[in-house]
Amino acid sequence: MPQEELQKLQLKRLRQTLFLIKNSNSALKTKYTSIEPDDIKSLDDLKKLPFTTKEELRNCYPLNHITFPDKVVRIHTSSGTTGTPVINAMTQADVESWAEIAARCFFAAGASGKDRVQIMPSFGLFNGGFGFHFGAQKIGAFIIPMGAGRTLLQLKFIKDFQTSVICSIASYPQRLIEVANQNDFDFSQTGLRIAILGAETWSDELRTRVESQMGVSAFDIIGMTETGGVGMGIDCEAKSGIHIWEDHYIAEIVNPNTLEPVDDGVEGELVITTLTREGLPLIRYRTKDITKIITRDKCDCGRTHLRVSRLKGRTDDMLKVKGVNFYPSQIEQILLQYKTIGPYYQIVLENSKGKDEITIILEKINGFSNEARNRLENALYDLLGFHCILQVVPENTIQRTPGKMVRVIDKRKK
Repeated sequence: MPQEELQKLQLKRLRQTLFLIKNSNSALKTKYTSIEPDDIKSLDDLKKLPFTTKEELRNCYPLNHITFPDKVVRIHTSSGTTGTPVINAMTQADVESWAEIAARCFFAAGASGKDRVQIMPSFGLFNGGFGFHFGAQKIGAFIIPMGAGRTLLQLKFIKDFQTSVICSIASYPQRLIEVANQNDFDFSQTGLRIAILGAETWSDELRTRVESQMGVSAFDIIGMTETGGVGMGIDCEAKSGIHIWEDHYIAEIVNPNTLEPVDDGVEGELVITTLTREGLPLIRYRTKDITKIITRDKCDCGRTHLRVSRLKGRTDDMLKVKGVNFYPSQIEQILLQYKTIGPYYQIVLENSKGKDEITIILEKINGFSNEARNRLENALYDLLGFHCILQVVPENTIQRTPGKMVRVIDKRKK
């Protein structure tokens, strides 16, 4: 669909979304008392609407933010947070929309109904497992609903059932590769060809490792519980940015400090307005994800939906050490350029005698020369402007966890 037609559809659905919220049971409707759908004359008028935050959704726990609780057929909650969870309650129409966008993501990655899809995220309140399931079901694929963990069994099923597509959190393929190496498992003897990975920020360097060691093409999928689950967007075979499905979402980038919109190409915080959600429609939801709009031009893959850069991190992921701001993903980009460094690492922040210190714990594989160490130390200094403490440990020293990897340990907060 041409961008002009997409924008007309977005405007129509934005008005419908505002009407839905204003005429619902949602406590959020008080935010729009003075605004009517007909007041929205163009997409530029979206800037006049207030933002929605995670704190507001938490304050509405359990269902005060839901439009029509009697239409709810399922719930999911946000992951990786403490305290009151954020609830997304879905209607049957929401589930069907979720299946549609997830199916698009499978197609964008080159999957089809002929594939065998092994789903590795958990099936529960975390949305990942079910989102992949609904999408794979929509395209008519052979589904292997493994869930999280049991790595040896995951490998056995990849081989025995000739799995062609795996879906997982971004760090899990590292564990698959590690266990495969320990058990003489040969990925080239399988039918595996696609890995769809999300739920964590991950670098192009990690993508290169996964693709070369597993023999797959790896794709970065995005989405969050609040906005309707995994499948909001994905990079295509062109690998030139993540497409966000604009008939279901409006994406804005704002300065996270001033909250003013920034120009295309300028990095900022991703703000999402949902256009087809019934249970929890959201207007200008602050995701805290840092990215930028790369282009609105038609992609080489033929898709016309805008593309954003791969997520750099979240605003609350940013670390500040000795006055320098940086993201863990920037450290990963440097570490994984060294083939003698394993994919498992940790960044430990401490305060010693009133001064911040950063220790990077990394695992060496196949040796790690003094020359390589010096080059790494210099590369990190070039990024940060100060020296880090490198703690090089044997392989398998850092604890492996079944869920998201713990990349940062900030002892300064204790």
